[in-house]
Amino acid sequence: MTLRLAWRNLWRQPRRTLLTVGAMVFSNVLLIFLISMQVGMYGLMIDNGLKFSTGHLQVQAPTYIDEPKMRLTVPAAAALARELRGIDGLEASARGVAFALAASDERTYGVSVVGVEPLHEPSVSSLPGLINAGRYLEEDDAAEIVVGAVLAKNLKLTVGDELTLLGSGLDGSFAAAVVTVAGIFESSIPDLDRGFSAIPLGFFQETFFMGDAGHLVVVTAGSIEQVEEAAVEVGERLPDGVVLHDWDALEPALRQSIQADLGSSFFLYFVLVVLVAFGVLNTQLMSVLERTREFGIVLALGLAPGRVGRLVLAESALMGLLGMALGALFGGLIVSYLSINGFTYPGMEEMSAQFNLPASIHPRVTLVSLFAGPLMVLVFAVLASIWPALRLRRLEPVVAMRAAV
Repeated sequence: MTLRLAWRNLWRQPRRTLLTVGAMVFSNVLLIFLISMQVGMYGLMIDNGLKFSTGHLQVQAPTYIDEPKMRLTVPAAAALARELRGIDGLEASARGVAFALAASDERTYGVSVVGVEPLHEPSVSSLPGLINAGRYLEEDDAAEIVVGAVLAKNLKLTVGDELTLLGSGLDGSFAAAVVTVAGIFESSIPDLDRGFSAIPLGFFQETFFMGDAGHLVVVTAGSIEQVEEAAVEVGERLPDGVVLHDWDALEPALRQSIQADLGSSFFLYFVLVVLVAFGVLNTQLMSVLERTREFGIVLALGLAPGRVGRLVLAESALMGLLGMALGALFGGLIVSYLSINGFTYPGMEEMSAQFNLPASIHPRVTLVSLFAGPLMVLVFAVLASIWPALRLRRLEPVVAMRAAV
C-alpha cells in the first residue's frame, strides 16, 4: 500500500517529477560515462606505459630491483625467455643492461646500453615503433645500435655513422666495441632520448663478456587483467636463483598516480551527486509543504507519523530507482558503443603518435562502472528525503489543517 501510494503521489505533479528524474538520469549517464572512460584510460595507461619500458612482469636476480649491478644476472636469459614464450598468451624477451661511454668523432657522452632480442623486443616494448630515421635492430649478433634523437644530436650522429662504446664487462675487464647507427628513435621523453641506446643481445653478451646471461626477462600478458594469472604460470617455470616482479613492484609511482587521480575524480563525482541530492531535497520539501493539510487529516484519523515519513522516503526511493534504471540503460548503451568504436578528441591522435599509443580511448564496461554512480545517486536521494520525513513526525494535525486553510 505504501509503495502504491508513493507511486501515485509522484505523478500528482508530473512535470516536477519528470524534471527531478531527468536530472537523476542525466547525472547517472554522466557518471557511467566518466567512470567507464576513466577505467579505460587507466587500462590504456597501464598497458601501454608498462609496454613502453618495464613490461607487466620481469624476471631478475633477487636484489637487482634495488641495486641494478652488472654482476646480478639471470643465467641463460634468452633460453628462459624462449620457454616463457611457450605459455599461451604471453610474450617474453631477454635484456642485458650496462653503462658505457659513447664516443663519436667529436664528443663523448655516458649512456645506458641495453641488449635486446631484435625479433622479440617489439612484442614487449613500443620503443621499436618510435624509430623516425633508419630502422630497428634486425640481427642478434650485428654490431649496430639505435639511439635517442637527443643523444644523436649531442653526438652529431646520423644513420650509418660509427659509434665507439667503452665500458666494463661482467668479469671487470675492459669492454669496447665499434657499432654502426642503424636507427634513431624519438619518444618525446627527453631523459630517454638523451641517454638510452639498444644493441642486439648476442652482440651485447659478446662485448660485455656475459656468456649466455642477461639481466632481465621482460614478460607481457594480453592485458592487465591477465597479469595475476600469468605471474602464477611464469613463477612455476622459473629456475632457482631468480625472482619475479609484477608491474606494481616495478613501477610503484604508476599506481600512486592512479590513486591520486582517483581521489580527485571521486571528489568531483561526490559534488555531482550532492547537487542531485539537493534537487531531490527541494522536490520533496515542496511536495510535503503542498500536502500539509492532507498529512494533517490522515494524522488526525490515526495514521502513525512514522508511516507518513516512510511514504516520503518511498517516493524518493522510487524516483531514485527510476533514475538508476533509465540512467544505467542509456549510459550502458553509450559506453558499450564507445567501447567498440573508441572515443577520441581533437589533438589526441598527434599526442598518441608521439608515444606510439592508440589514437582512441575505449571505455571499459564493468558492473562497477555501470552501477557505482547510479547507486550513489539513489542512496543520496533517499538520504536527502530524511529531513522532509522527519518534519512530518513533529507535525501537529490541528495546526497542519488550519495552516493550509
